[in-house]
Amino acid sequence: MKLLEGKVALITGAARGIGNGIARRFAEEGATVAFTWLSSAAQAEELEHALVTKGVQAKGFQSDASDFAASEKLVNDVLALFGKIDILVNNAGITRDGLLMRMSEEQFDSVIRANLKSVFNMTKAIQRPMLKQRSGSIINLTSVVGIKGNAGQANYAASKAGIIGFTKSVAIELGSRNIRSNAIAPGFVESEMTASLPPETVEQWKNAIPLKRAGTVIDVANLAVFLGSDLSSYITGQVLQVDGGMLT
Repeated sequence: MKLLEGKVALITGAARGIGNGIARRFAEEGATVAFTWLSSAAQAEELEHALVTKGVQAKGFQSDASDFAASEKLVNDVLALFGKIDILVNNAGITRDGLLMRMSEEQFDSVIRANLKSVFNMTKAIQRPMLKQRSGSIINLTSVVGIKGNAGQANYAASKAGIIGFTKSVAIELGSRNIRSNAIAPGFVESEMTASLPPETVEQWKNAIPLKRAGTVIDVANLAVFLGSDLSSYITGQVLQVDGGMLT
């Protein structure tokens, strides 16, 4: 039996990058997959087609996780289509990097709204149906930057650190109803976001990592599969780093 057989997963921001990899791995493990996209229509259509072609129940929804009302509507739409939601993956996020002295209020607010407020919105919306079914796994994508900070990313680091505190609080609040809340903190992961970096910068990052390589989307997705499955049924309130030992 596949690890996620019979489970319905909702993944935000899955048209590309880490979210896309998680959606594909979840489907491989037997999950029904609902996912959101905001502006990447072509990639979202390709993902939905790829999953459905393999015999997986899947549906992409254009939705903004940073919008409270849109998040509630999304959850209701997924419930109407698939009947339940067992796993929520809060993956949607953006970067607006810049040194603090040059960072605008809009740059700060937009990152907090997209990265942190979205996690509140989606978790709030999913809480009632998970409470009713007395089970669920909430997986939040944070970052090693949220643990250690990073110059030029005060807004991003603040949003990701906030996710860690939120994750732990939800774990305490909802644990008695068998709802688990955990966070994944990727390190340097090869993706569209890192593809534009100069080769010398990439090599510097790799040399600073004990495993001497960048992470992959699949490295992160494999952990998400574990946290979404019953194999992790006694794990909640944790931040698991996928960083090759970067913060060891």
